[in-house]
Amino acid sequence: MTLTLAFDNSFATLPPRFYARVLPTPVAAPQLIAFNTPLAAELGITPGSTEEMAQVFAGNTIPQGAAPLAQAYAGHQFGGFSPQLGDGRAILLGEVIDRHGHRRDIQLKGSGPTPFSRRGDGRAWLGPVLREYVMSEAMYALGIPTTRALAAVSTGERIQRERGLPGAILTRVASSHLRVGTFQYFAARQDLDGLQTLFEYARTRHYPQAETPLDFLQSVINRQIKLVVQWLSIGFIHGVMNTDNTSISGETIDYGPAAYMDTYHPVTVYSSIDQHGRYAYDNQANVLAWNMAQLATALVPLMPNSDEAIKRFTTAIHGMADQLKSEWIAAFGRKIGLANATAADEALLNALLNTMTQQQADFTNTFRKLATGAAARDQFTDPAAFDSWEPQWRARLATEPDPHRLMCATNPAFIPRNHRVEQMIQAAEAGDYAPFHRLNAVLSRPYDDQPEAEDLTRPPLPSEAVTQTFCGT
Repeated sequence: MTLTLAFDNSFATLPPRFYARVLPTPVAAPQLIAFNTPLAAELGITPGSTEEMAQVFAGNTIPQGAAPLAQAYAGHQFGGFSPQLGDGRAILLGEVIDRHGHRRDIQLKGSGPTPFSRRGDGRAWLGPVLREYVMSEAMYALGIPTTRALAAVSTGERIQRERGLPGAILTRVASSHLRVGTFQYFAARQDLDGLQTLFEYARTRHYPQAETPLDFLQSVINRQIKLVVQWLSIGFIHGVMNTDNTSISGETIDYGPAAYMDTYHPVTVYSSIDQHGRYAYDNQANVLAWNMAQLATALVPLMPNSDEAIKRFTTAIHGMADQLKSEWIAAFGRKIGLANATAADEALLNALLNTMTQQQADFTNTFRKLATGAAARDQFTDPAAFDSWEPQWRARLATEPDPHRLMCATNPAFIPRNHRVEQMIQAAEAGDYAPFHRLNAVLSRPYDDQPEAEDLTRPPLPSEAVTQTFCGT
């Protein structure tokens, strides 16, 4: 059987200044590590032989109908604006229409240099490729919008970072790779025609009901608020919420130093490059508002009256605080069994989280044990602290119809814990992919009790704790 991708490319029809045409750089000896068969079926992709798929997903063979290119975009990185970034180590092969009628990008990440590489080699090493594969597929299984992993390939080459490391390429699938930074790219150049073309393209692709730039902004805001609150509800920390990593479609994108909290603390930071906690767990909502303000600024030139546009966009941005709080109360209310939590429940939620902080409770395990009726108090260094909160919670639950089912569907038993991901990478470096495949299998059913995988619910021992994560560029 021959690997078949039914490409239907649209981004490649935009003006040439939107991208650079570039082919992947061939690699020496590609080997297929993983192929996501269920996702391929969803995308209408017919698998080929292992050897053929290794060649295609390594970029050595360009499939019929592909239109390889690197997208142009700008972005604020840790608050500082870069007018030109772009795909420095990723190449968009093209787009397919999935079985639901949705357009999806197929992109190779780590496929060699592009005009946007800025003296980089355009490559990725094995660790970040496997990390993004596991993290993105886990996010999908958790029910949270995300890019997906279609394939992972080793290249048979060593790439130089702090030391020589095995090379790899990830095939990433996204609703699109349009970012806030894509709009900033054209706004920074005062390219009104390009900005208008981008707006019409993005609107048509993602928000066809949005007739004006203000409608479009509000649509992006709504999706991003839901996304970030979902991150918070599972203890996820993105790590690099730059505007070039903020997707217009409202998907989680660019996992880099992303991590899940073990012990709960609101100011937790893992990313090695986040020196001042800009993207700490509890600051992600604030950063989102900042990023949406940058999108609003980029859209202002499309409005006929800039003063009126600024006023209306400012109102939309300021309205985010109430939206975020409402979504947060609803999401965390569900985590403790409240189907329709209101502002009156905020104090109960905060009391639990404050106690978890003080008592060094594991975020995932505490909520899962609340859901299953297990001894949640055992997660606290002083169980009496939980005992003082529990009666208020039980009294509030008395009015709920089926809190147990709600909590079990909301609080995962399994997340990609940082130390397990690190152990998986170390094993893969040594040629053992069994931990990688096991993680993917278990994390594909995060809300199910899987007694045979109980070890994957355990927080790290002090010797196993991962305190820093890295972007892997």
